[in-house]
Amino acid sequence: MTSLIELRNATKEYRGVPAVKNVTFTLEKGEVHALLGENGAGKSTLTKMISGVVDPTAGELFIDGEPAVLTTPAEALKRGIAMVYQETSLVPSLTVAQNIYLSDNRRFHRLRGIYIAGQQFLQSLNFPVDPTAMVSALGAGQKQMVEIARAVHHDAKVIIFDEPTATLTPEEKHQFFALVERLKARGVSIIFISHALEEALAISDRITVLRDGEHVITDATANFDRESIVRAMVGRTLTDELYGAHRDRQTRPAGRKVLSVQNLSMGNMVRNTSFSVFAGQITGVFGLIGSGRTEAAKVVSGVMKRDLFHGGQVMLDGAPVRYRVPRPAVRDGILYVTEDRKAEGFFETMSIAENIHLGALAGGQTKGSSVSMAEMRNLAEHWVKALNVRAINADARVIELSGGNQQKVVIAKSLVQKPKLVIFDEPTRGVDVGAIAEIHQIINSLADQGIAVMVISSYLPEILHLSDRILVCRQGRIVEEFEGHRADEETIMYAAVH
Repeated sequence: MTSLIELRNATKEYRGVPAVKNVTFTLEKGEVHALLGENGAGKSTLTKMISGVVDPTAGELFIDGEPAVLTTPAEALKRGIAMVYQETSLVPSLTVAQNIYLSDNRRFHRLRGIYIAGQQFLQSLNFPVDPTAMVSALGAGQKQMVEIARAVHHDAKVIIFDEPTATLTPEEKHQFFALVERLKARGVSIIFISHALEEALAISDRITVLRDGEHVITDATANFDRESIVRAMVGRTLTDELYGAHRDRQTRPAGRKVLSVQNLSMGNMVRNTSFSVFAGQITGVFGLIGSGRTEAAKVVSGVMKRDLFHGGQVMLDGAPVRYRVPRPAVRDGILYVTEDRKAEGFFETMSIAENIHLGALAGGQTKGSSVSMAEMRNLAEHWVKALNVRAINADARVIELSGGNQQKVVIAKSLVQKPKLVIFDEPTRGVDVGAIAEIHQIINSLADQGIAVMVISSYLPEILHLSDRILVCRQGRIVEEFEGHRADEETIMYAAVH
């Protein structure tokens, strides 16, 4: 039987270092093939070779049994191969409909026509997105929907999804999985990259695991379970390190009240919400997308402004504060670790050392106006070692790192500022299981050192595993509070929805 796609003995090297090494991968017609592995395992590189984004250093690509050379994504699209990227490739200055029909020259400039067509098309996919909205005004989840819709519109016979559900709500994920089933029924083949192993087990027909750029195993999904996948990915079992029974650990006692928020308001997103955060504890914040949890954290840390009148009160160590920009909040010890690391977390063309040094400058941890290259490199090497950042050296550009290591650089850039309060927003989104365990260790160690920690997450097992206290946000307000070791998924989800 001829495979629809076959990548044979593929190798891709960067600066002589292989990102993918001698990997053979096949995709059959009408199958969902999950591609799993840690960050840096080579998943994205492998699929970029299939979709024409990068040229393989060695190896061959076959489409329908015929040799093929794809030098651009446009060529791949003509051959029926579309890729939905983890970081969306939409044009922010165009509307949703314009992005969907961007390559359709006959329809692109007929706005009324594409808006009507876009409305019908998005409704057929059950995606609640306004086709006339500017992409720059959309949230991360809606952008992902538009990216998916654009790929489906091209009527591709192969669609590659790179972390498609990372920014979707549970209901939106359900709609996406239904879409995958419909595409599969039409004979479309799908490559599904995800760190959510339960999703891969639920929707795939076959699973391939990569580790350190090399092929580990390919088999029918029925022959895998979560533990066997993790073992193949990292070479050991991480069950206890990740989301072991949270009730078995002791809840940390509350220290001094570091942050007190009373009746905080910001437009329609944050509505008279009140909560407190204590030193030496991890306060988990759970809520669906749009519940106002991120916006409240951004107001506290000066990224967003609260309402000028009746905006509420924020107290830091008992003293009222009002930040209009992040810099004074950083100087006072409040750090916000963003959920969108690529857009807001680091300077991608700068090195690890330069990014960490900029964090030290922002926090006032360096003296004088001159930069000592030796001090900068020593500082970076300390944090690279402390957080186990995997890179060739501290001079490597952050954009060249895997997602998990990029996240560690963002965390290092924050922790170098010696904070009183650290707010982590989706700290493990798009991060592999091995890096998740390491990031959880970092978060726990901060609380053990007496630092106040907030963790905002859409993933309930993470909230339950880390939190000493759990706050539930709904419609712009904190509506429930639970003790971490006594809460369960059903109770928290009920509070978030009803």
